[in-house]
Amino acid sequence: MDHQAIWAIAIFLIVYALIISEKIHRTIVAMAGGAALLLLGIVDQETALHHIDFNTLGLLIGMMIIVGVTAETGLFNYMAIWAAKKAKGSPVAILIALFLITAICSAFLDNVTTVLLIVPVTFSITRQLRVPVFPYLLTQVLGSNIGGTATLIGDPPNIMIGSAVPELTFMAFIANLTPVILIILVVLVPIFVALFRKQLKTTPELRQGIMELDEKELLEDRKMLRKCLAVLGLTVLGFFLHQSFGWESATVAMSGAFLLLLMTGERTMEQALARVEWTTLFFFVGLFVLVAGLVETGVITVLAEKAVNLTGGDAVAASMLILWFSALASAFLDNIPFVATMIPLIRDMGDMGISNLEPLWWSLALGACLGGNGTLIGASANLIVAGLSAKEGKPITFMKFLKYGFPIMLLTVAISSVYVYLRYLM
Repeated sequence: MDHQAIWAIAIFLIVYALIISEKIHRTIVAMAGGAALLLLGIVDQETALHHIDFNTLGLLIGMMIIVGVTAETGLFNYMAIWAAKKAKGSPVAILIALFLITAICSAFLDNVTTVLLIVPVTFSITRQLRVPVFPYLLTQVLGSNIGGTATLIGDPPNIMIGSAVPELTFMAFIANLTPVILIILVVLVPIFVALFRKQLKTTPELRQGIMELDEKELLEDRKMLRKCLAVLGLTVLGFFLHQSFGWESATVAMSGAFLLLLMTGERTMEQALARVEWTTLFFFVGLFVLVAGLVETGVITVLAEKAVNLTGGDAVAASMLILWFSALASAFLDNIPFVATMIPLIRDMGDMGISNLEPLWWSLALGACLGGNGTLIGASANLIVAGLSAKEGKPITFMKFLKYGFPIMLLTVAISSVYVYLRYLM
């Protein structure tokens, strides 16, 4: 291993350690690490640009703009209150309804955006019913990470995998991942009811207060809402058809975003662009350059050789290794840099004798996305909800989240293991 490879590994590990420590913002750390690789000549600027996945970035920007504009209409508050009324104000039924709404929304929207929209309404409902908020927040976090696993656009790891492997289309993600996610949701509903039923008691008078709310008042701009729903529908249709027309998923998302901005005007554009998570996007840029250093110096190839030797080139062993290693790693580490590192590694495993890589890609997606439910630091949505809860004077501790999140994560990964084996490896 030459000195450039050693430098690439050292910088990558330092960046990872600083991201975990949270002493410095992860975007600053990732960008500084990428800059260090360029300044030391480990990767030149042209090579670094080649490794930046602009399809991933474009897809994220497009969806952030569409969701940002749609949020202004009050649609998500309307959905939450509508669900609470359909549940007749029952605390347990509301818990399940908000869990399922969060999971469904997260399949088509960014997880962080989904919880940012649902959590404030959750606090309002739980205050009205005088029930503890923790069961609702926990199930919504779990729902956002589980639901996000179901589609190409639901979670950043899936966006990265789909962008790196063109044959894994929007429809391929739905066909391969949505069935197991539906199974997991069905299994978890009775578990949540059993876990939290005794804590969630209220009075008929308080339930009546929920029933008297008028959700229609929350729809602040109906004209804009109609435009948003039309564009969102066209965009999702574009995702279903993108392979047939030879479009990249980023092209579909960006076209939808700019069509919506064209329909809604300049003021909306400024608000929407201000709500784009630029820090997250630059974090991705830094990571892509860091991984470029490991790829270009041959480190990824060496790791792939060791993985193939460890599994004996057996697809079953390789799939299970990737699924469980991804889940456990993503529970304690940020799943985005982990997936960025694993993508070229799996590609190299294909060059070394594992002919069918498809089970490996689905194992990576399931492990990385579901693993985020293991701990409070496992996914961005977890930390966002913990932050919002702390502001309301209801802090969620690492150990309290671990008590519920880790066993549920193990259960969902076990279900995924059975699914991957039966569907792809028998």
